[in-house]
Amino acid sequence: MRLRHLLLALVVVAIWGVNFAIIKLGLRQVSPLGLGVARFFLAAFPWVFFIRRPDVPLRLLAGYGLMIFALQFGLLFTGMKIGMSAGLASLILQLQVFFTIGLSVVLLGERPSVWQISGALLAFCGVGLVAAHVGGEVTLAGLALLIGAAAAWGGGNVVSKRISQTNASVNVLGLVVWGSLIALPPLLIVALVLERETFLDSFTGLDWVSAGSIAYIVYLSTLFGFAVWSRLLGLYPVSTVAPFTLLVPVFGFLGSAVLLGEPVQDWKLIASALVIAGLCLNLFGPRLFKRRAPAIDPPPSQG
Repeated sequence: MRLRHLLLALVVVAIWGVNFAIIKLGLRQVSPLGLGVARFFLAAFPWVFFIRRPDVPLRLLAGYGLMIFALQFGLLFTGMKIGMSAGLASLILQLQVFFTIGLSVVLLGERPSVWQISGALLAFCGVGLVAAHVGGEVTLAGLALLIGAAAAWGGGNVVSKRISQTNASVNVLGLVVWGSLIALPPLLIVALVLERETFLDSFTGLDWVSAGSIAYIVYLSTLFGFAVWSRLLGLYPVSTVAPFTLLVPVFGFLGSAVLLGEPVQDWKLIASALVIAGLCLNLFGPRLFKRRAPAIDPPPSQG
């Protein structure tokens, strides 16, 4: 990978990691579903008038928008509001990798490898450690919603696989813009029903911190991040680009410590190590095994 592309990849994962602290700042004034509505409205408009709708079946586009946007971020923002620190949220959400594998087995008939199963078990041990420290900045409800958000992301990834099978050259930025448009109406309806006055009051006298948080989430994390990432995936194999996402929780904890003053206790480091080790096992296990496997001499000829 060329140096400038390497730096771009690092910039994007840093933006995505710090994004969790930015979300926490935005949630101080804006309601969780209100933040989601603002995100999807600004990610969709005015861009839908300039970016063509992706050439994929409408049912797949709708499934993508509802799962990977409306459901995932509705659960993520609500979970972070009611009881999940920004750093831990950046970690728990990475479970989407294993939910993607599990749903692919159930829905697409794929067979998981021993590395994927081992990695999932290791990562969920890390989640168990987080669950053992419920109280204070982490609540059981918040943890459950974050796991649900990771599952929704995994479901969206399965839809993405179906989309790529339909159109291998689909415009990823177009998916983001049009998926945001699809996510907007259901999330707005749910916000008006569940949050009511809180939702409407969120945007009254919006301070610069909340406005800046929304701008960061929409323009840097969503539009810029996905545009650059899709460009990198077009230039290099997935196996070259994907490992950079392992740094998202690292930047997540750094961002939450610097911007929010969140403490990083030993148990958080251990939980992070377990989850990241599980992700590494899933990503690099097969290649490491092949590289270290001893050569086996062919059996002697019987002739």
